[in-house]
Amino acid sequence: MVAKVALLARIVAKPEHAAEVEALLRGALPLAEAESGTVTWSAFREDDVTFGVFDTFEDEHGRAAHLEGSIAAALMGIAATHLAAPPDIRRVDLLAVKLP
Repeated sequence: MVAKVALLARIVAKPEHAAEVEALLRGALPLAEAESGTVTWSAFREDDVTFGVFDTFEDEHGRAAHLEGSIAAALMGIAATHLAAPPDIRRVDLLAVKLP
């Protein structure tokens, strides 16, 4: 699979819920692995309360399916109670990619 499009999400947790947001992201890996249209999926932490996700997809269909999938639903399900602001999710087009 060749990744052509991606999503870059920035997620800021309320300080008292940072551990729960981290657990949600760590636990989402099997869900991402099950998505046939997701080429790569990475969750990361910037600081105590700031997290992110970077995912790549072969095409717009894979990206759209991911946005409608269980990871996005779980994230939006905790947004009002656990996040300081709605997730900042950006659609990006990939210019160059190196995969193993």
